[in-house]
Amino acid sequence: MHASKRIAMSQPTANAIRIGECLLKALLMEVCAWPKPGLVTPHSQGAHDDMDIWLFITSSSAIAPCFYACAQAGEYHQGELADLFPKIRLIGIEYESRLLQSTREINTQRGILFAGAVLAAAAGWLKGRRQPLSSESLSQCVAGLCLDLCRNDFAALAHRSAQTHGEKLYLQFGITGVRGEAERGFPLVCHIGLPALRQALSLRFSWREALVHTLLALMAHCDDTTVLSRAGPPALHEMKQRAQRLVNLGGMSHPGIEHELNEFNAWCVDKWVSPGGSADLLALTLAMYFLCHQLQEDPNEEEI
Repeated sequence: MHASKRIAMSQPTANAIRIGECLLKALLMEVCAWPKPGLVTPHSQGAHDDMDIWLFITSSSAIAPCFYACAQAGEYHQGELADLFPKIRLIGIEYESRLLQSTREINTQRGILFAGAVLAAAAGWLKGRRQPLSSESLSQCVAGLCLDLCRNDFAALAHRSAQTHGEKLYLQFGITGVRGEAERGFPLVCHIGLPALRQALSLRFSWREALVHTLLALMAHCDDTTVLSRAGPPALHEMKQRAQRLVNLGGMSHPGIEHELNEFNAWCVDKWVSPGGSADLLALTLAMYFLCHQLQEDPNEEEI
């Protein structure tokens, strides 16, 4: 913990600042998009009665320094990439406490705090070695950083009972959640989220439309642990089917998509379905897109 405090309190480098800005921008853009079935938006609390957009802005502000600190830890790290992970975990634990203090113990963004910290550290590590940022290089770096994460974390369950939602879902369904995604280098972000986002931007959708378009693609493929823990396997299966149907209709290109999304949201609220894992993947998709487009070595590189 003392090491994390030293990193968090030191003056961030220019690279760390830019990486942190990409992460914070992604978090705020995700929560501000609408309509997102079952999720908090500027116009809806979704399937929640204990959180709204103001609470998300509060918690996003509280955890933003974590991403700067993790980026700088990656940039300065010497030695094996896997040895960086314990440093990132210590920083994350510190900011998880700050997150819960800011929300009075309401879990708004624990998942993206972990995943975003890992992504920021990977980006910092690459920038520290003057290596180009791409979805491929970031994915490989994240996988190296999180090597054997699931095996190491879940090994403890042989000697004690499950304590977190993630551990309980792993024992019950074998789903590894955000740990598994990170250990594999965020494949849903690279193979589902980014292609959907690029498609939406190529069709000249607004950012709002592009984000919802991308979210639907992620919901159709994500074994969302938030949905699973709140509503169970049948609800997760139906959510994925409903999302896939809208993807097949063309997503935000479909003329009746706003009506379809309102109906989808009503179903989510009725069934208490909140695809928080998919929302985290959407934020990660945005963050990776911004990192790849806004942190090139060439200062004349066009930025969005």
